[in-house]
Amino acid sequence: MGISYRPLWVQLAQKGMKKTDLYTIADISTMTLAKMSKNQPVDGKILERLCSALNCQPGEIIEYIPDGGK
Repeated sequence: MGISYRPLWVQLAQKGMKKTDLYTIADISTMTLAKMSKNQPVDGKILERLCSALNCQPGEIIEYIPDGGK
């Protein structure tokens, strides 16, 4: 499978935020948000912006899921 943004969505829910709140706080585009919603790769600078906006580490917003889902 590869990279999953499930930890990001969980973190947003815990903070009472919506995916669309990321437009403003992390200065990302709707296209980037759509890619992340489909677990598609995004540039490292995007991850840096997300970590800065949410005051977290990359491992708190992404996870690696090997092929086969194990």
